[in-house]
Amino acid sequence: MTGVTLEVPMPMTTPGSSLVGMLRARAEQAPEKLSYTYLASSGAVERELTCGGLDREARAIAVALQAFAAPGDRALMIYPPGMEFISGFFGCLYGGLIAVPAYPPDPTRLQRSLPRLLAIIKDARPTVVLTTRAIAAMAEGLFPMAPQLRALHWIATDAVELEQSSAWRDPEADAATLAFFQYTSGSTGVPKGVMITHGNLLHNQGLIRRFFRQDESTVVVGWLPLYHDMGLIGSVLQPLYVGGSCVLMSPLAFLKHPLRWLEAITRYRGTTSTAPNFGYDLCVRKVRPENLASLDLSSWKQALNGAEPVRADTLARFAETFAPCGFDRRAFFPCYGLAEATLVVTGQRAGDELTVRRVEASALERHELCDAANDAPTVRALVACGDVDPEQEVRIVEPESRVPCAPDQIGEIWVRGPSVAQGYWNRPEETEETFGGRLAGSGEGPYLRTGDLGFLHDGALYVTGRVKDLIIVRGQNYYPSDVEWAAEGAHAALRPGSSAAFALDTGAEEQVVLVAEVDRRFDPSEGGTLATDDVAEAVRQAVSARCGLHLATVVLIKAGALPKTSSGKLQRRACRAALLAGELEPLGTSSAAAKGSAPDLSSFVPAPAAGAVSSDDRASS
Repeated sequence: MTGVTLEVPMPMTTPGSSLVGMLRARAEQAPEKLSYTYLASSGAVERELTCGGLDREARAIAVALQAFAAPGDRALMIYPPGMEFISGFFGCLYGGLIAVPAYPPDPTRLQRSLPRLLAIIKDARPTVVLTTRAIAAMAEGLFPMAPQLRALHWIATDAVELEQSSAWRDPEADAATLAFFQYTSGSTGVPKGVMITHGNLLHNQGLIRRFFRQDESTVVVGWLPLYHDMGLIGSVLQPLYVGGSCVLMSPLAFLKHPLRWLEAITRYRGTTSTAPNFGYDLCVRKVRPENLASLDLSSWKQALNGAEPVRADTLARFAETFAPCGFDRRAFFPCYGLAEATLVVTGQRAGDELTVRRVEASALERHELCDAANDAPTVRALVACGDVDPEQEVRIVEPESRVPCAPDQIGEIWVRGPSVAQGYWNRPEETEETFGGRLAGSGEGPYLRTGDLGFLHDGALYVTGRVKDLIIVRGQNYYPSDVEWAAEGAHAALRPGSSAAFALDTGAEEQVVLVAEVDRRFDPSEGGTLATDDVAEAVRQAVSARCGLHLATVVLIKAGALPKTSSGKLQRRACRAALLAGELEPLGTSSAAAKGSAPDLSSFVPAPAAGAVSSDDRASS
């Protein structure tokens, strides 16, 4: 990491002390500037919105809110993917309310999606719901089973009269005013509302601009969910902050046809676009060679990669596949962040080279770093997630003793700076635990304790895993991501980026389980053939060779069934809970006890779905 200092163009106006002031300034300076374009699933333009148009819609929605809601009240935002979300979000801010983005409950998965929404309502205690006429009509069918929804006041923002915008009253928000609650994924428990202020957002927007050299020429192309921090802050707010423009599509449009994303970058000459690692991998697997001739990715200067572990092999495959389309591997910008720090913590700066450090996986499991040759049998490639901005502080701390770690020593990542959020809404104990980190001896702090493990080398941050996701077997530490990576490459039936490894306590010792999604080509319910024994044997051999670890149980499930967050992060604990509750509906299960170990885990795992092949292989590995 070279740390090159680059002169970054300033945004065309000073953003002010709030997002309200930022949009007002944009609307006054360039009311006709096209800020947002939303694409239908076909790729055709569904709707466009100028700075002036967004300002007017936000003022009209704010008037509807101010008629009965007080500043500081919470407004639950339940929108389908689309432009209405953006107008609704700014309408909340213009009305002085705290926005609470949430995804509409999925009618096909109400048992999973509705409880999360109800948990958010119980925690945030909103007084109003902002949505569309279509969602409001659908929600009426949920009232009998969810009376909490009926008790709220519903406003369909696509039915608000724009003429009432002239009656708007400025809430006079400042940097300390709460802007929205970003509810955590629930990967570690009940969803918690991270309190984000206007000041947090503006500071993080400045970090993003400096890290990735954004300016008025920036064209963001995005498909990430807008109710999640990466989609909202990175794709929607950043182009407005720097005076650029934004082209959006729904996450489902991308997932069904990844080519749509690359076609949009080609068509609109996108300069910046972000995806978790699985998004790049999906493009490599799904975009056909005959489609490459129609793509021109030469305008793509910032290909951001975050939200889940950044894999060097994925970046290499993507760069090789799309080099004929003009993609430059120097466009990759790995970054690290989390909702509790608003969004971005570290990022690779424009002009810096992508840095990959290859280390011995066995040493990493002991929280030690030992450089390895490229052809070492247990090498793990760690991608640097950028350096630290001077306005933020990142410390690596031994999580139990709270003693700062030396360079190249693995510990918990602690963060301090203006982007760190204000804590969790109405959760003082959890706020103190997460946001109140203090160093042993000096008491220096408070720091945000991220729960992530990593180390600093030459000023760059490397992320190695999570504190609580570690698998510990007979006193040995194992990173779940290492196990998952080894397993996913073992057989063509497994979907990359779609497996979860964790430990279960059998009463005698911890035994390791892998739950993995099956590619639809092999799914028996879709006409495929799934030989569970063959897949499980290949997986066990690969994990044993790469990690020195025995898998007690391999559970194969349908594509899309693995619990993940809105940004694609694995929810290992949620997966573990679903397995124990019998909610995963396996396509195939294989249990195998090692010699001298405790009994196998077959009693934990439900029977496979009809038509799938199951095994009970008790041979030792």
